[in-house]
Amino acid sequence: MSGLKGIFFDQDGVIIDTEKDGHRVAFNQTFKSFGYSFQWDVGEYHKLLQVAGGKERMRHYLHTKGFGKVVKPEEEDELIKKLHKYKTERFIELIEIGALPLRPGIKRLMKDANKTGVLIGICTTSNERAANAIAYKILKDINFNFVLAGDMVNKKKPDPEIYNLAIQTSGINCDDCVVIEDSRNGLLAAKAAGLRVVVTTNYYTEKEDLSEADLIVTCLGDPDGERGKLIKSQKQFEYDGILDLEQINKYFYS
Repeated sequence: MSGLKGIFFDQDGVIIDTEKDGHRVAFNQTFKSFGYSFQWDVGEYHKLLQVAGGKERMRHYLHTKGFGKVVKPEEEDELIKKLHKYKTERFIELIEIGALPLRPGIKRLMKDANKTGVLIGICTTSNERAANAIAYKILKDINFNFVLAGDMVNKKKPDPEIYNLAIQTSGINCDDCVVIEDSRNGLLAAKAAGLRVVVTTNYYTEKEDLSEADLIVTCLGDPDGERGKLIKSQKQFEYDGILDLEQINKYFYS
């Protein structure tokens, strides 16, 4: 194939719909285990998703609403680390027991990329262990060229650092890569790195301002499962609910 040489996938909300039924559940299990009485409901967590990174969300919540118990400034960093470590264990457990299925079309598109020699990588704000659990356990039959996690960069999305690192790691020109994202923060990060972006929306991101995206669909779609719906395209595009490599290549490079 000419043109398309690499696809960079976000993880949470793109590969697995992790936020509502994964990370949020794991956070609440953690708060309960540590003796806190508050819980993050679906609406509250939606607001917190505007803050990139799990540790950063907890810190933001602590500073704005509090944990219901006094947390001394000198104890804050260590507490956040302990909470996040415990939360990661709970989240990985949810992955390993199969509680979080892959989103439609993800494995299909990745397999096609492997077959045709299109490089694929993961660029996520999640920590490395959580990213590896999905990449090398749930998707163990997929060959990833790299997995980049939030621990590997100094700044989280919407900063473009992780996508700049992906370009550097892949050795591919940014014009030859396409990003699959789901959120405004991820979209802005990819665009700031000079990348083309396909957005697949989900419960938490469908009402966000995604106007900078090159293409927006509800999901990538599977022939024998859920098919996607076209929300926005910047040019004429025939979409039957299944977004494949040929369509991506034609859309961006013809």
